[in-house]
Amino acid sequence: MDFKIELVPISVSDVDRAKDFYAQLGWVAEQDGSPREDLRFVQVTPPGSACSFCFGKGLGMLPEGQAQYIQVVVADADEAHAHLVECGIECTPVEQLAWGRFVNFSDPDGNRWVLQELPVRG
Repeated sequence: MDFKIELVPISVSDVDRAKDFYAQLGWVAEQDGSPREDLRFVQVTPPGSACSFCFGKGLGMLPEGQAQYIQVVVADADEAHAHLVECGIECTPVEQLAWGRFVNFSDPDGNRWVLQELPVRG
């Protein structure tokens, strides 16, 4: 049986600001709907990802102000770093560790993202 991650919620204080931030990264807004005045659901997907991330208003998925720590695998940490810098996103330099190469950044609400280039396995 396969288990495929589809959707991960993140908490944001300003939905439009968060949507703009992720658009700045080149992430596609797959959904942005408000079926009621007290509910808004936004779903963004990183290029090439089968998993999306959601945020909004009135969703009740995470306690308000709860920040996430999310690790994402990329093919090339240097390329990921260059992309973030080109997009105007503040990030760490590439860090080399025994278990991979890493670039870190945070969104405006403190959700922390780690981009990992996996080590060559042999």
